[in-house]
Amino acid sequence: MKTKFLLAIFIVTLYSCQNKDKTEDKSIIKTIAEDTLSKTVAGTADVSDAPAKDTKAVELIRNQLNVLLKKDSNALTKEDRFFYYEAFDLNNDKKDEYFVGFSNPYFCGSGGCSGYILNNDGTLINAFTVTEFPIFVTTSTTEKFYNLLMKSGGVFHLIKMKNGKYPSNPSVQEKWKGEVTKEAASVLYIDKENLKKYSF
Repeated sequence: MKTKFLLAIFIVTLYSCQNKDKTEDKSIIKTIAEDTLSKTVAGTADVSDAPAKDTKAVELIRNQLNVLLKKDSNALTKEDRFFYYEAFDLNNDKKDEYFVGFSNPYFCGSGGCSGYILNNDGTLINAFTVTEFPIFVTTSTTEKFYNLLMKSGGVFHLIKMKNGKYPSNPSVQEKWKGEVTKEAASVLYIDKENLKKYSF
């Protein structure tokens, strides 16, 4: 009888210790989650270990840049060899196209910077020059692709698809009269959004 009594006390003690551990584990997890959430909302979370936005897209862009800039490879320094990108479905086919931009002296001058727009498979839609970022995607379309607003020399220009390509030099396109509407989506807002840069 005494043995059964001691065994019962042992089981109750063990069970209560396990429940205490589970409660502490849940409490620790809850604290970590709340801390991470508050830091994320405040913008102070350390996301340096976060996975790349889209590893496949980055590799696709990297490979295409090495082809497109092959002639420039000897002139490019290590500091010149990085890019920013953002994905946007420009023709509503449920596949993102890629805006690729730069922000270093090799690709930028007083009129703006160079960049590319690539298809979802990495092929080139077009290259562009003298563009100040961000680029705005409007809600109107031409040839089933959204029209763009690109700023060059401080002035916005309306960029429309023509024969499957956007014009490469926005500064010679129609000047945009009026403001950028709030419906227009911004892409490659490099300074404001602190976009991640990738090497190539």
